[in-house]
Amino acid sequence: MSAYQRTSVGSLPLDEKLARPVLTLDHVHCRFGQHKAVSDVSLHINAGEVVCLLGPSGCGKTTLLRVAAGLQAPSEGSVFLGGDLVAAPGHVHRPPEQRNVGLAFQESALFPHLTILENVSFGLQALPKHERKSRAMHLLDRLGMAGLAKAYPHTLSGGQQQRVALARALAPAPRVMLLDEPFSSLDARLRDQIRDDTLHVLKEMGTATLLVTHDPEEAMFMADRIALMREGQVVQTGAPAELYCNPADPFVVNFFGRVNVCTGPVRNGSVLTPVGHLQAHGFPEGSEVTVMIRPEAVRVSALPDDGQNQEASHVVMSKLLGSSSLLHICAHGAEGQEMHLHARVPGVFLPPEGQPVSLSLDMSKVFMFRQ
Repeated sequence: MSAYQRTSVGSLPLDEKLARPVLTLDHVHCRFGQHKAVSDVSLHINAGEVVCLLGPSGCGKTTLLRVAAGLQAPSEGSVFLGGDLVAAPGHVHRPPEQRNVGLAFQESALFPHLTILENVSFGLQALPKHERKSRAMHLLDRLGMAGLAKAYPHTLSGGQQQRVALARALAPAPRVMLLDEPFSSLDARLRDQIRDDTLHVLKEMGTATLLVTHDPEEAMFMADRIALMREGQVVQTGAPAELYCNPADPFVVNFFGRVNVCTGPVRNGSVLTPVGHLQAHGFPEGSEVTVMIRPEAVRVSALPDDGQNQEASHVVMSKLLGSSSLLHICAHGAEGQEMHLHARVPGVFLPPEGQPVSLSLDMSKVFMFRQ
C-alpha cells in the first residue's frame, strides 16, 4: 500500500470503513493557467447528508463539483470516495464512470429517442429486466412521474424533464449524488415542489449529496451543511442556522439577505447608531466597527401621531410581501444620526407614510465586525 493510500481522511484512518465519509475533498486546488478557480478546499460528506456549495457566480463551486465527479482533475490535493483514492495529481485520476456517482445538471439532457421509463432504466443494464423496471418505476412514482412512463421527453414540461433526469441519476444507487443548479431553470412554485420531492427521495435512499446553488434559500432548505464560497475558497462551513446566526464575516451576513449597515467608533464599550447605543463587547475602545442589522431584527411600534413625536423615527413606505410586511423607515437617533432602515415584520402590518414609530432590536440578529 502506498503512503497516499494510508493517508487519513480528516481525523479518520482509512481502515475504519464504517466511520469514513463517503466523499472527501482534501486540500483541493484547481488552476486554469494563472487563474485559481479553487484554492485549498477541504470538505467531506457523510452517508445520507446533503451538503450545499453556495456562492455567487464564478466563485468555484461548479469547478469543485466537477473535480468530485472526475470531470476535472485537481491541480493539487486529493479526492476520496470512501477509502478509495480516486484523484491526486501524479498518482491517480479515475474517470466519472469508475466512481459510481450520479450527476444531474441544470439541463436535463434526456435521451430523446427513449421513453421516460427507458431513460431511467438506462444505467441499470446489469439488473434483470423485471428489476430494472421495478426500480425505475419506484423512482418515477416517488417523483410523481409514474403516469408518464411511456411518454417521450419532448412531450414533457421542463419541470417534468428535470424530475426524470433526477430519477435517472438516482436509479443506479450511486454512492454520491452531484447536483449542479438542477432547479434553477424552473419557476418558483414548481421549483419548491421538485426540490421538496427530491430531498425526500435523497433522504429515503440515504444518498450522500453535493448540491451546487447560488440561492441561499434553496441551500437552507436542502442542506444539512452549507459551504459558502468566495473567490475559490470556502469562507464558512456549517449548518444553515450556524451560518445565518453566527456569520464569520460581513460577506456571510450579506449573502443571506439584505441588511441594514452603519458604522461608528466604540466609545465606553458601545457603538452609537440611529437605533440607539449597542454594546460592543470584545472590540477595542476607539476602534471603528461595522454594524449589520437584519431587517427581521428591527422591532417596530407605532407611536401616537399627535404632534408630540415630530423628532421620532417615521415610516416612509409599507409593502405587504405575503406572510410578512416590509417597512422603509427613516430612523432618527441621538446626536442627529439618521438612517434609511428596512424592517421586516410578520403578518400584515402596514402603517401609513409618516407614521411615527419607536424602534428596538433583537440583538441575536445584529452582527458587528471591526473595520
